[in-house]
Amino acid sequence: MRALPLALFSILTLVSASSKRNYGENNYYVIEHDDQHVSLAAVSRALGVEVVDRAGELPNHWLVRAPKVSGELGARSEEGDRVLDAYARLRARSQNSARSARGDNEARTGAAIKYISRQTLRQRAKRAPPPIRQPKPSEDARAVALRLGINDPLFDKQWHLLNDEQPEHSMNVIPVWEMGYTGKGVITSLVDDGLDYTSDDLKDNFDADDSYDFNDHEALPTPKLREDTHGTRCAGQVAAGKNNACGVGIAYNSKVAGVRILSGEISDVDEAAALNYGFQNVSIYSCSWGPPDNGAVMEGPDYLIKKAVLHGINEGRGGKGSVFVFASGNGAASGDQCNFDGYTNSIYSVTVSAVDHKGLRPYYSEACTANMVAAYSSGSGKSITTTDKGTNKCASTHGGTSAAAPNAAGVFALALEARPDLTWRDIQHLCVENARMINEADGDWESVAGGRMYSSKFGYGALDALRYVQAARNWNLVKPQARLPTRTVQIEGGTMNPVGKYAGGQFIGGGGATSVLSVNWDMLQDANFEQLEHIVVRVWIDHSRRGDVEVELTSPGGVKSVLAEKRKSDNANTGYPGWTFMSVKHWGEDMIGDWTIRVSDQGSADHNGTFLGWNMVFWGSVIDTSKAVLYEVSHEDPVLPPHEEPQPLPPTTATNTKTHPKPTSYLSIEETTSTAAAPATTSAQVDETTSANVDAAEATVAQSLPTPSKEPSQISLIIHALQRKLVVGIILVVLASLVGGIILWRMHSRASPYIALSGEGNVPMSDAHSRPLADGDESDDDADERTGLRGDSYQHRGFHSGFLDDEEEHEYPPSAGRVSPSYRNERAGLEGRRSPS
Repeated sequence: MRALPLALFSILTLVSASSKRNYGENNYYVIEHDDQHVSLAAVSRALGVEVVDRAGELPNHWLVRAPKVSGELGARSEEGDRVLDAYARLRARSQNSARSARGDNEARTGAAIKYISRQTLRQRAKRAPPPIRQPKPSEDARAVALRLGINDPLFDKQWHLLNDEQPEHSMNVIPVWEMGYTGKGVITSLVDDGLDYTSDDLKDNFDADDSYDFNDHEALPTPKLREDTHGTRCAGQVAAGKNNACGVGIAYNSKVAGVRILSGEISDVDEAAALNYGFQNVSIYSCSWGPPDNGAVMEGPDYLIKKAVLHGINEGRGGKGSVFVFASGNGAASGDQCNFDGYTNSIYSVTVSAVDHKGLRPYYSEACTANMVAAYSSGSGKSITTTDKGTNKCASTHGGTSAAAPNAAGVFALALEARPDLTWRDIQHLCVENARMINEADGDWESVAGGRMYSSKFGYGALDALRYVQAARNWNLVKPQARLPTRTVQIEGGTMNPVGKYAGGQFIGGGGATSVLSVNWDMLQDANFEQLEHIVVRVWIDHSRRGDVEVELTSPGGVKSVLAEKRKSDNANTGYPGWTFMSVKHWGEDMIGDWTIRVSDQGSADHNGTFLGWNMVFWGSVIDTSKAVLYEVSHEDPVLPPHEEPQPLPPTTATNTKTHPKPTSYLSIEETTSTAAAPATTSAQVDETTSANVDAAEATVAQSLPTPSKEPSQISLIIHALQRKLVVGIILVVLASLVGGIILWRMHSRASPYIALSGEGNVPMSDAHSRPLADGDESDDDADERTGLRGDSYQHRGFHSGFLDDEEEHEYPPSAGRVSPSYRNERAGLEGRRSPS
């Protein structure tokens, strides 16, 4: 024990022996700890919490708990939370210490807490439609089974593997098996409601080491509830063994792990841990779930989950990246679209829609520009036959986009056996380049870049295992990822504050509201950006009925992405508080030129709205691989304008693929200069007068100088800044002379010298300003901090303590992974509504 490092021993002694969760008796929080200041033990003592466990695979993130006090039992609100109140005090102390008591222990403790959020429970919904009866099998499938030595009794019912009636409509895996690829050495994790590892069809391919139950916090993902059949069925599609039980999986020699999260409510920290569980061994995470598909909800992953997904992308599989496969959703009949789901519209997801055995779009499959490919599933009278829960149980009624996603995962497992070096982005590129066009008569198909066809219903087409694996064998790995953020456009002074209150903006009239962002060649060069892949569009729209709003983006080449269509069931009055849409429709397109967004609505007399602002982030591949860096998600608040506004143009000397200004970028050049050049004085009154005059002078100069164009060049920006700096400098010299004269006149005109402070002796003015406060007094700094920490905005969100550090890349004001309270209130009303379908 003596050999154990002291810091590690301190942490281990804090960790609870049991990782079971009891939300009825305890409040749980996630803390991001910076050990450069104080130990985790010191942080836990200061907050009055107990360390429970690490927060999944996220470095320096810890799950802690505190017993609920009387009145808190069963409550979900963060109002009056004693742990968050303690953090608010520590954070205020740490910020004040930058100007005074740097050695203060409470200040160092506050600085050691980079992020904190209270955990709440929620339910994810499975994506399986009502069952459909299947017809009798054909003889051809039996002949193939005989030839390949397949003895599984239901193989001839697995039309998604071999479609005798419509041969062109299947996953086309038989030729890949004949090439010798069966998924050997590849692990797929089914993040779902459990996995029956006792099943004859799955027991030989079950990976226990990378499995876990996050609902009950046990080692094995046992499906305990009667309805816990979903994960086992999906697992059978991927890795049901070639044996004498049920059917066969697409990658029948691969392994499957089970991570159980859908059998009850789950917190963000556990969901984040689930999406990283075993991420060095697991290649693919198959996720057939999400927010409810009812056409009324707009919801996505919070900060911890986003951070975990990006951690898997950056660090999973030894840096090649975890492959996240998400079902697009089953809410099409309710008017739902997958761009209202933050999991399916993530650039890190392979979003999979469904196509039935006739090549038609099933009634349930959601459309949107985040759909990348389609895979075969239920519809037109047929379902998916697969493994079921039980020793030798089979299912013949599986389907929905729930079944489409694991069919895609099985194909990816075959490709990763053929090419283990494929990165997560190679998997996506291969989807775009090799998907097969289906249902050509459907009017949704549109010609896009590279001569490809795209449909918001089917993405780039149906996934074909043979085409995909053949392409993967000869694939040249793509360059690292590049990122180009645009400036944020505020339309007619549009703003949104941290509590979700909108102001300004352009009224959305009969013709809608439009805005343009321009991209030029210099921007691409400065961002080290070569070829376009994903586009993310963030919007702020105030509307009294969100379902009336439509949003579309048109590229310089005329390709239109419909990001949001009308939703008949969406009656929310919270609008779009910084919601992000995503499109893969512009993959490979020329970015240079004007990108136009148009926002329109139903034009109802009872409901209307305003368009306040928007921005874009372009994602693609780099020009120079030596300048590529990994993107790191930052804690952001969806205010308008954003607190960390990107520069109009990335710096020409940039050596990475992202531009992230420091928080001090809000200081203009002349403001920074005035801080350094302000004349010193011992008179507080003169200080205040000088500061006011400087502020007024800066405002006058700013109004007198020409406004930069929408896309200024670097030279024009520098000249503009130097002009402002020169004029302000002249004004400051004049002010300094006047102030100096006033001070000299006052010193010589007084009859007596300065008088010492009563009872304190001769105290320098700087010390007088920092003297201890009397009871009931508070400094201006303390009052400002308390205004920010103890008001409504604090009660509804957590904090991030590093936002003033120039060397950190953080958002300000920080939050606890939550959107604005207007969005939170909508979500709070939905907290208990996620029952599995």
